[in-house]
Order: sequence, then structure tokens, then C-alpha cells
Amino acid sequence: MTDPTEQQSKLVITRDGSHTVYSSQFEQHYHNPNGAVAESKHVFFEQSSLLDDIRSSNSVTILEVGFGTGLNFLLLMDYMREAGSESTIDFYSVEGFPISPHTVDNLNYDQHLNHPELADHLPVIFNELSDGMNDISITSNITLRLFNGLFEKFHPNNLQADYIFHDAFSPDVNPELWTGDTFKKLGNVSSSYAVLTTYCAASQAQGAMAWAGWKVAKTQGALGKREMIVASQSEEPLADFSRINEEHYARRYQEGDFD
Repeated sequence: MTDPTEQQSKLVITRDGSHTVYSSQFEQHYHNPNGAVAESKHVFFEQSSLLDDIRSSNSVTILEVGFGTGLNFLLLMDYMREAGSESTIDFYSVEGFPISPHTVDNLNYDQHLNHPELADHLPVIFNELSDGMNDISITSNITLRLFNGLFEKFHPNNLQADYIFHDAFSPDVNPELWTGDTFKKLGNVSSSYAVLTTYCAASQAQGAMAWAGWKVAKTQGALGKREMIVASQSEEPLADFSRINEEHYARRYQEGDFD
């Protein structure tokens, strides 16, 4: 019998030369086929003040929904190394379906980092992964807290995220991670000025966020995508973005317009 983790582990080269993985379970790529690294940089690092915090060596707590291939975590470390940052980083991530260590061994992310040796952390992370919460000290100032399990079972203590990377598969195939209840849970573990970014711009996602109390805006998407979502618990971080009418979208979500 074929190992189900192997079934979802088909490596694909995206147009910027970096790897993504095609999931047979969800029938989607983990990243934009036009560029895995380019998309991650645009969506999760360039559309918020995260890079400013890193360059200023501010302490930051990040929550990622969908660890996937570990690319976002590698890019974070690479940005920190490049900036000479002394930030203390707590990086929480949730992954319900980890890719196989064999697939991880063949990822080419080392070719797309300014500090390629950082990619050596990925095989160690995936090889030592156990069910539930895994606390992994990466460096003296970076801690990875990787939850191996479904998001519904993720109940962290005293988490107040400053940034949320919402990197789940799309609402079409992974709807449970795009509900109002999911975004309400994310709000409950966020700081008052937390910023959430995601590649997705679906009206359903906007409505779910607005219903859950998030302030929601749209901005230029990555690599051919017209739009993406930037959301926050407060209005101030969204001052430079185009806000939606949250009341209207929340009402439509409540009335089931997006079902």
C-alpha cells in the first residue's frame, strides 16, 4: 500500500525556479506555480510592517496557518540573518498534513536564500516531528512552536500573535480554515494591532473575517493575482490599504450569501 504522505508529495518547479509541492489530497499546489518564493515574500513579508520590525530588532510573535514546506519560516530566518536582526521571534505554526521527510530532503530552497545553509534546518524539523506541539529552539532568539495536528485541536496558552500568515489551501478545498469561527479564534489569539495577510481574496473569506470582527482591506496580489487580503484587529495598520465595507460583508456572511 502506498504511504498517503507520499501521494501528496509531488515536487513541482515554479516559474521563479523554486519548488512547490502538489497535494493529491487537496488537488492544489502549496504555492503559486508562478513562483513559490516570490509569492511568499510578497504576501507574508512585504505587505505588512514585519520587515520593519525585524530590521529594528523588535520582538515578534507570528502565527502561521499551514506550515506546508516550511518556506515562510526559512524566509523569515533569511531576512533576519540578512538584516543582522536581534529580534526575539516566537513562530507558531499549525500543520495537519506534514509532507514526508523524503520530499523535504529534495526541496531546492537553499538555492533561493541569501544564506543557503539555513535550509539545513528543514530536514531536522520534519524528521523530529511528533503529534501535537513541537517546541524547537532554532537559534538563541528564534523558537519554532510547530503544532502537528488539525487547527481545531490547536489551543495555545497565552498566545498573542503580532502577525498571522494565513497560508491554508483555498476555501474551495479547505473550507474549514476559512470560516468565521476560524477567524474569530485567530482574533482571540492576536494582539490588538495584529496584522493578518493571505494570498486569498475570495469574497467568502472577506465576509468571514468581517463577521469575526477583523478590519479588512485588499491590495495587489502576487504574480498575476489581482488582489490579496490584509486584515487587522485595528484600523491603523490598514491606513494605506483599500478597506472593504466590513458591515456589509459581515451581514452577507451571516445571511449565508457565500454558501
